[in-house]
Amino acid sequence: MENLNESNFEEKIGKGKAVVDFWAPWCGPCKMMGPVFEDVSKKVEGVTFAKVNVDEAQELAGKFSVTSIPTIVKLEDGKEVDRRSGFVPEEDLKSWLA
Repeated sequence: MENLNESNFEEKIGKGKAVVDFWAPWCGPCKMMGPVFEDVSKKVEGVTFAKVNVDEAQELAGKFSVTSIPTIVKLEDGKEVDRRSGFVPEEDLKSWLA
């Protein structure tokens, strides 16, 4: 699981399939989503899983127009293809990524 910021985002997410969890430590739903996101990252292959703390990477959150958290963004070769906001149960997250 990568922790991303403005300086390493392109390097880590620029190629292939990725899913990024935009979150904050004070966010209740983010605390619920965190363990689910980590569990799914261990079960789904061929996808890079990463997290962005919106408090520490405000420019990156702005670039992706993140207005509520948690927001999970699905990317292919660095370009957004879909997103989900709010808590996503494990089975829903796995099927969304399939």
